[in-house]
Amino acid sequence: MFTGIITHLGKISELKKNPKKDLLLKISVVGKINRKLAIGCSIACNGICLTLIEQKKSLLSFQASNETCEKTTLENWKIGEEINLEFALRAGDELGGHMVLGHVDGTAKILAIQPIKDSKKFTFSTKKELMKFIAEKGSVTLNGASLTVNEVKKNSFSVNLIPHTIANTAFKDAAVNDFINLEIDVIARYVLR
Repeated sequence: MFTGIITHLGKISELKKNPKKDLLLKISVVGKINRKLAIGCSIACNGICLTLIEQKKSLLSFQASNETCEKTTLENWKIGEEINLEFALRAGDELGGHMVLGHVDGTAKILAIQPIKDSKKFTFSTKKELMKFIAEKGSVTLNGASLTVNEVKKNSFSVNLIPHTIANTAFKDAAVNDFINLEIDVIARYVLR
C-alpha cells in the first residue's frame, strides 16, 4: 500500500522484453535511498506497483508482466526518462495523501496545462468507464501522485498542481497529449459497487 506522496525520482536505465513478453527494467534512483529495501518489496513506479527483483546500490530492477504493460504507460517509457517513485507504506508512516494500491486502472491523456497564479491546472481525459469513479474534491492517483480533483465534466477532469509538486515530481516534464497512469480512488470503487 502507498499514500501517493512521491518520495523519490528515478531515471529509466534499461528496458528489454524477455521471450514471454514481460518487460525487464532497471531504474536508477535520484538521490539517497533512505531505507533498507528487501528483494520482493513493492515500489510504486509512476503509480505502478512493481516487485523489486534486484538491487545494486541505487539501481533497482523489476519485471513487469505483459498485462501490466498493456494496462499502463510502461511500453511508452524511454531510457533516461524521469519517473515518480514511492516506497511502500510502513506502520507508523504518515498517511499524507490517500490509500493507493498501485493497481493502475488505465491511462489518462493530458488535454491542457494552464497556469493559474503559481499553480498549473492539468486537464485530463480517460475512458468513460473510469470517469464514473472520479468526483469533485475526491482523490485520484496520477503517475503515482495523490491529487485532489478540482473539476469534473462529462469527458474530462482537472487537478491543480502547486509549484512544490511540479518541482519534486516528473510532472515538471509533462506535456499536452502525454499519457499518464491513472488509479481511481479505492473508496470510490467500493462505494459504486
